[in-house]
Amino acid sequence: MTNKHKTEWKAVAARVTGILVILTGVLLVARMCVASPPGDHPIPSIFDPRSTPADALNQHSHFVLAITGVIFLVVFSLLTYAVVKFRSRAADTGREPAQVYGSTQIELAWTIIPILIVVVLFLAVARVIHAVQDAPKPSTAVEVTAIGHQFWWEFRYPALGVVTANELHVPLSDPAHATPTFLKLLSADTDHSFWIPQLAGKTDLIPNHVNETWIDPHETGLFLGQCAQYCGTQHAKMLLRVYVDNPEEFAAWVSAQRQPANQDEKEAAGRHVFETTACLNCHAVGGTNGTGRFGPDLTHLMSRHTLASGAAENTPENLRLWIENPDAIKPGSLMPAMKLSDADLDALVRYLETLR
Repeated sequence: MTNKHKTEWKAVAARVTGILVILTGVLLVARMCVASPPGDHPIPSIFDPRSTPADALNQHSHFVLAITGVIFLVVFSLLTYAVVKFRSRAADTGREPAQVYGSTQIELAWTIIPILIVVVLFLAVARVIHAVQDAPKPSTAVEVTAIGHQFWWEFRYPALGVVTANELHVPLSDPAHATPTFLKLLSADTDHSFWIPQLAGKTDLIPNHVNETWIDPHETGLFLGQCAQYCGTQHAKMLLRVYVDNPEEFAAWVSAQRQPANQDEKEAAGRHVFETTACLNCHAVGGTNGTGRFGPDLTHLMSRHTLASGAAENTPENLRLWIENPDAIKPGSLMPAMKLSDADLDALVRYLETLR
């Protein structure tokens, strides 16, 4: 083999190797998308469905990936064949390759095959959309109104008389006794998007427009989601946590959330701070004159695991910092710094700690 031929083959090998490296990278990224089972720190992934609508989307995704994967392999094989078979040779310098004109077979192939692929994908998508969006609502369904705010989530259970924020509790749905959760999605300000990858697909929350989605979880545990539509400075920290409880745990949670706020007289000073400052303009606490709707309902604040829509763990230290300087936890949030004295701040934090 001459040096020129060796150079030609080296160029071909380099191109093929480059393509294989890209393909390997794509496969590794796809592997990383596979989630671990729900636990203390679950990894949300559409490839790890734990709910009926998410499972439908997952099956559809695999179907589409299979078709596009076959297309990729065919195109890759033809490209590799063309690169090797019709590579430039010294004897071909200045020579025009053979031209093919008016091939009816080729023209039919590159017209009919793509049309068939598009039709198949269209029908598959239409079937999944119909199954998810037009699912019947059983009488046993739990109804929740989810309202997106900059930058937190409000959850209202109209039939249960419960209002909470950022952490959604839903019951496990046993296939034998289905208890899906149907959510009405509203926005209080700008566009948001409700997304829990393991439980359902993305659904937008649009001002002055009602959208709906539903989840039908088959396993208990914690599932993470977030706003999937850019909505402002702290869009990335507009997180949400979905707790799927067994029926007994869910009933106990509802019962606890229905209870009035703790009226611990030992913390009357902190309650007085809440009721005489700007806190009550934005927040509500059952049993007080605080009925604000601009911020989360605090009646059972300490029953939640996080503050600021998942931006920080709900501890007394973080709670104090959040009230004193919200930008230290969530820069750009609409929560104002209260500028309280140390004594009033300590009293307010102790009072809020009793709201369980």
